Amino acid sequence: MEQDKVLSSKRRTILKAGAGLAGASALGFPAIVRAQSDKIIIGHLTPRTGFLGPLGEYAVMSITMAVEEVNKAGGLLGRQLTLISEDSVNPPTASSKAQRLLERDGAAVLIGEISSASALGIAQVAARNRKLFMNTGCNSDELRGKSCNKFMFHIEAANSTYVKACGRSLVHDKLIKGKKLYALSADYAFGHDLLRAAKSFVTAGGGTIANDELVPTDATDFSPYLLKIRQAKPDLVISNLAGNQITNFIKQYSEFGLPYPIAGFGFDTAVAWGAGADNFAGTWPTTWHHDVNAPSSKAFVANFIKKYGKPPENQAWGEYVAFRSIVQAVTETKTLDTAKLIEYFEKGAQLDILKARKGTYRAWDHQLLQEMYTVTPKPKAQIKDKWDFMLLGPAVPGPNESLEVLAPTKEENACTFAST
Repeated sequence: MEQDKVLSSKRRTILKAGAGLAGASALGFPAIVRAQSDKIIIGHLTPRTGFLGPLGEYAVMSITMAVEEVNKAGGLLGRQLTLISEDSVNPPTASSKAQRLLERDGAAVLIGEISSASALGIAQVAARNRKLFMNTGCNSDELRGKSCNKFMFHIEAANSTYVKACGRSLVHDKLIKGKKLYALSADYAFGHDLLRAAKSFVTAGGGTIANDELVPTDATDFSPYLLKIRQAKPDLVISNLAGNQITNFIKQYSEFGLPYPIAGFGFDTAVAWGAGADNFAGTWPTTWHHDVNAPSSKAFVANFIKKYGKPPENQAWGEYVAFRSIVQAVTETKTLDTAKLIEYFEKGAQLDILKARKGTYRAWDHQLLQEMYTVTPKPKAQIKDKWDFMLLGPAVPGPNESLEVLAPTKEENACTFAST
């Protein structure tokens, strides 16, 4: 408990802005209103320490900017937003902080998280309090399946979606059928879930994950695993790692000079930035990249760079889109009533998610249907700066395909919401 108090004191971010006239934000979306007071509390949870900490920092920067934009525009009916951003730390702490945000601070909604294990606890707290939880960074299929929750919506893509997005490219490059793969997976809920999705895809495609290793989340030295890979001589090395595990893996794989191609079924652009252009290799999936060619995406990137001096990465995108979803829903329904917001999303509202195609939340599992991408190393001659070494592939599914193509099916990942 004492540790929780210290972390809260050191890492709690409170953003308050004065009242102003009603209006629209810099990107054209108005602020929202809380019925019982003159301000709306936005509860934000994300890890800012540990192996996911580098991603959490981008999450905080993004949602801070988003709230500032709405407040600067004057809000709606003269009401302003107050952002309370907490370091979720670990699953028990995440649950207790979520409860405090809702019950003590009066948060109207919860946004954030990156750890799938922490998200499960936050979602349970949100359900008890009948408030929305917008999951911005947790990939576990289980959260959309047997642990799904009517009060939880998923901006982040599912593990199986990441696997299918990257898998399409690997199949095209003839790296699955008849091939022997070696997998390294993060040893926690996310990694275990991603490994299951990877095995299912690879097996269906005629390949074999001949070796799989679980890697502790605090591991920094990958040499024992790399020596085993050298001995196994696989056709392809797959990363099911997370956070700065990926940074260390990419760096050390390059240092070892292993000749086997690599790919990832989980990825965040910030961890590749940590590895650097000289080390980056392989094919990796992503929900978003700062080179996405869409007007709203370009505006978001320009504003983020102006404020922070560097481009946003995909976790920053997740926070921003989650907040935009809430803003749009409350603006159009003119209420913060949770049941009405859920109904709005479940009816298939079209959302600008900073991509060429708009997204919608599915009614039966609350997953955001959206385009995905892959990134590969950019030719050295085309690199402009230390963030510009990833080449963004075309959006998948293609423009003439349904956005359902990559998403988990009911047969793959059944979800049944508890009666409310």
